[in-house]
Amino acid sequence: MPEVKENQTAAPVPEAAESAANGTAAPPRPPVKKPAGKGRQKVVKRLIALGVAAAIFGGGGFALYRFLTDDDSELGEIYAQPAEIGTIQSKVSGRGSARAKESAAITLTQSGVVQEVFVAGGQTVMAGDPLYTIYSEAAEKQLSEAQEEMDRLLEEANNLTVRAPFAGKLINVEEFQIDQQVGEGTKVATLVNDKKLKLSLYFSYAYEGEIWAGQSVDVSIPAVMKTFTGRVEKVNRVSFISPEGAVHFEAEIVFENPGTLTAGMDASAVLTASDGSEIYPYENGQTQFYETRDIITKAAGPVAGQGNLLNYANVSAGEELLYLGSSTIDEKIQAQQVKLDEAMKAMADFNAVAPIDGTVTSCNLVEGQEVKSGDTVIMISNNVTMLVTISVDDRNISFIKPGSYVELKDWSDNVFQGLVTSIDMSGEQGGDSMMGGGSGGGTNYPVTLTVDNFGGALMEGMTLQYSFVTSESAECVLVPASCVQQFPDQEGNRCKVVFVQREERPEEVPDLVYPELMPGQARTYPTEEEGYYPVIVETGIADTQNVEIVSGVEAGDMVFINYTVTDYSSGWG
Repeated sequence: MPEVKENQTAAPVPEAAESAANGTAAPPRPPVKKPAGKGRQKVVKRLIALGVAAAIFGGGGFALYRFLTDDDSELGEIYAQPAEIGTIQSKVSGRGSARAKESAAITLTQSGVVQEVFVAGGQTVMAGDPLYTIYSEAAEKQLSEAQEEMDRLLEEANNLTVRAPFAGKLINVEEFQIDQQVGEGTKVATLVNDKKLKLSLYFSYAYEGEIWAGQSVDVSIPAVMKTFTGRVEKVNRVSFISPEGAVHFEAEIVFENPGTLTAGMDASAVLTASDGSEIYPYENGQTQFYETRDIITKAAGPVAGQGNLLNYANVSAGEELLYLGSSTIDEKIQAQQVKLDEAMKAMADFNAVAPIDGTVTSCNLVEGQEVKSGDTVIMISNNVTMLVTISVDDRNISFIKPGSYVELKDWSDNVFQGLVTSIDMSGEQGGDSMMGGGSGGGTNYPVTLTVDNFGGALMEGMTLQYSFVTSESAECVLVPASCVQQFPDQEGNRCKVVFVQREERPEEVPDLVYPELMPGQARTYPTEEEGYYPVIVETGIADTQNVEIVSGVEAGDMVFINYTVTDYSSGWG
């Protein structure tokens, strides 16, 4: 280490200074004899100073040195800037989780064997696109049995209502009372088709080739002394033997009833042979109703009501005549419908088509593979539109409404706009919100946002940062947030102040109590000697950088921010 020489200049004593001022030489002073003890003390001090210097140069003692020597002269330059006019917003922020707006999972309910697979993971599909085919004997059997049982129940329910099987007239009608218990097979009435009448006559086999189905016939009714045109409906090759020993066949003749005829009336008929001669029957006959049927119940139950159930009432085909009740049939049908729907869904799952538009997120099928009940074989997500769920506390829920937008950002600072589509106003009590927007003990309201995701940047389960504006001030006075400090006054009241530069001391300066600094602690506020004075302010909206000043500071005022920091680490090794 090079030798260090000290150049010491003695300070002039008062007499020498006075002689110099008068232009006369000062008398010489006798040399002062230094005590030996003081010399040793000076050596010790120099050794201490050298030790401190070595520690400083070594870097390890830098903090100790600053602690022992720090004072206001180490604060550096004052950093200040003028208050500005601007716009400030107060925002609420937190986190939300993204999910696909629609998703569908196809889970099998029966075992089977994969026959064909038409899609793969990552493939885009449209609703209705075929996905796969699986053969399942168990599923087909389940559907068949469910359908058969449903058909039986529907028939049973249908049979509770007694209807006319064809158009006609009621005769021999039975009487029924409300709530009367009626058994299956009970006769209700006899229904006759009297719109047409028929007549059965016998003719000699000698005319067998002259009578055929469809042949025109003149039917004579002596009681009304009229003749009606009819036709041969059917020829029956029977053997009716007359008392004279002749063999005859039967011809069934049908004719329209004008509404004045009935069954049991004497009638005869005349046919015309191919040679123009008339053919007469062996004997006259009696008119009959064209059709006669007993109406009986096909189910049992109490009488719930009745229709036009009267003797000689004209009814149409399918007309309701009697209503029977059942306390269980509706419940049975509803329960069976559930089973049928499940069986149909199971079959649909074995011949599946895409239920929604979207992307196949998983496909666990290969041809020839055996699958079993409970296997989830296809998953589809519609991620063109995503939903993001956030939680907003009771202090800020009033600032958003359905139809408003919330800004969203991913971890790469990509920005998305979320449309508020629903707010669950039932709320969730207590605890911090997992979404980051909870009030920590108040009420949190789940809010659903809809986000367009045509580019596919948003993925299922992605975490997003949200923010929305709760208030805004435009054309207001703004200062950096670090400008605003708080100190108590003499009465202990906390005062919010900003230190403003003034050329002279203002008339009203609050009498504040500044904290006592600990050794090594730097002052964070300027002094009046530096030209800055505390001004009590009223603040408004604040964000992460600036604060709105409502009163106390005007635009252009130079406000204290902080002291500049000297970097002591450079140059030390």
